[in-house]
Amino acid sequence: MQPWYDLASHRAWLQDQTTDLLRFGRHVIHPDGGAAVLDDEGQPLLDQPTHTWITCRMVHVFSLGTLIGLPGYAPLAEQALAGLTGRLRDTSNGGWYSSLTPHGTFDEEKSAYAHSFVLLAATSATRAGIPGGRELLDDAIEVFLGKFWDEDAGKLVDTWNTAFTELDPYRGINANMHGVEAMLAAADVTGDPAWLDRALSIVDFVVDQASERDWQIPEHYNDAWEPILEYNDDRRDDQFKPYGVTIGHSLEWARLILHLEAALDALGKEHRDLLTPARELFAAAVAKGWDVDGAQGFVYTTDWDGVPVVRGRMHWVAAEAVGAAAALWTRTKEQQFADLYATWWDYIDAYLIDHQKGSWFHELDVENRPTAIVWPGKPDLYHAVQATLIPRLPLAPSLASALAEGLLK
Repeated sequence: MQPWYDLASHRAWLQDQTTDLLRFGRHVIHPDGGAAVLDDEGQPLLDQPTHTWITCRMVHVFSLGTLIGLPGYAPLAEQALAGLTGRLRDTSNGGWYSSLTPHGTFDEEKSAYAHSFVLLAATSATRAGIPGGRELLDDAIEVFLGKFWDEDAGKLVDTWNTAFTELDPYRGINANMHGVEAMLAAADVTGDPAWLDRALSIVDFVVDQASERDWQIPEHYNDAWEPILEYNDDRRDDQFKPYGVTIGHSLEWARLILHLEAALDALGKEHRDLLTPARELFAAAVAKGWDVDGAQGFVYTTDWDGVPVVRGRMHWVAAEAVGAAAALWTRTKEQQFADLYATWWDYIDAYLIDHQKGSWFHELDVENRPTAIVWPGKPDLYHAVQATLIPRLPLAPSLASALAEGLLK
């Protein structure tokens, strides 16, 4: 069978999905500033907190929509961005609050996770010509490098208090993963190759850690960067810091490693073999996470023996699986990746795409029925939109820059 990648009809289907997803998010702007959480029908849940990471993701995807040439998304990107320069910005201490409640009280933690998304949103907005994008990028770079980048460790610290006076000893791979994503975009937008050096430092560490553990990535560390393998063993389904191996992150890392390889190669910069770890991470995630418990779908987490722990199916894991398969196909042209890519889009179409109300169900139970244990509604377009774009773009430059350069197939 001819790989779907080669079919103009498949690329047209992907574009339809991109358009549908963005249309679903048109009502996301919170009346007080930033992006709201969306319910199952795409209406804002104003009784939920306004999150910086969700606001950033909406700036990012609306900027991508603008770069594709879809009308109406530049104003939405600008409105979402106003939340980052307005109520979500800490004008006293610098940086961004992680979230604000409906009553205006803020989360007292300032996280590298949220600030990585501020950097990503700012790069995309800058590429798309969104007013205020470049100014936001300058602010984001200053805070990101000044507060979160640890030059000695070659990685990001994780969490400060509001005043940036107390640093939590916890170190996390999730924030560093999204930091790598933002660094790749920052390198493209600023033209500063130091961003790639920082990203490679993180990737080298992750590869070394995973290679020692059957290509399973420890997520949690102390301030000496020693892994804490039993972290949250008593809260195994924690929303942001679950116990054990997070299958979707292994897939996401496989893709990001290939993006970094392509960016480094484009500049002629030396690096270790990156294709092999991308393959290994992908293979381990598929073997331990896909179709392993009697029903189709990816389990969310496993223990260190590969036994499923949280068996619910998260939409973002399937989205990252598609992206990783696409990246590996682009890099290798091996049929196995094209076949898995097609299999996972069939799964997504059958179970995750809400063909009646729009967007994707964000969470399914072990029998692939919609549920809402982790998050209410459908707050996040980021993973799904990117899954519809990555197969149509080269591995480098990063998404917004590739769209700005007219590289979309």
